[in-house]
Amino acid sequence: MDNRNMCTVEKRGRVHLITLTGAGEHRLGPSLISALRSAVATVRASPGAGALVLAAEGKYFSNGFDQAWASTVPPHLHASMRGAFRALVADLLALPMPTVAAVTGHAAAAGCALALAHDSVVMRASRGFLYMSEVDVGLKFADYFAELLRQKVPDGAARRDMVLGGNKMTAAEALRLGIVDAAADGGVEDVVTAGVAAAEGLAARGWDGEVVAEIRKAMWPAVWGKVKDHGAEAAVARPRL
Repeated sequence: MDNRNMCTVEKRGRVHLITLTGAGEHRLGPSLISALRSAVATVRASPGAGALVLAAEGKYFSNGFDQAWASTVPPHLHASMRGAFRALVADLLALPMPTVAAVTGHAAAAGCALALAHDSVVMRASRGFLYMSEVDVGLKFADYFAELLRQKVPDGAARRDMVLGGNKMTAAEALRLGIVDAAADGGVEDVVTAGVAAAEGLAARGWDGEVVAEIRKAMWPAVWGKVKDHGAEAAVARPRL
């Protein structure tokens, strides 16, 4: 599939909405990660962009890394996929505007990490869960995944159950534990509308975007420290030889 068909960028006032398109699982393989990084870069370069929302069509927000792709390529390419996702997380943390994940369906493994890499999370109340599946499928954790969960899942017992127990967390449970900011009733478009409304409220504050990005990095220094050398910001700053 053409990368350009994997996600769209839509402007709604001062909010830019990135949508993972189609009814599939939105597995995070090299093509989708590349498309997402391009979309985030487009939003960053857009004049007047006040906030970002990431959402998805269908029953999945994202079901994690593309393991089907990984099974067909040499092992050294697996690291390239994981490195690209680390760079995407860096891009989001360095983005000079508030970010909101509209979790429209299931968010598993890297898909869960993608949602939690945003400042705020609005989750569909009636369907979907947050699920770190690594313990169930026998995969090791990336170091920055662990730091992200340490920062974004404040309750130690809940974090243990997610990471070591494979707990599939509903919106109600995630809201009670302070992991998500709102649980939206209705279908996919209702969740997107709620996410955009939350982002509009943040954009209306008129904050300096660069200040927002620097505060975000300072608030989650352990996460930022593990991804900062991989994102677009580092690539710009890195001198050419």
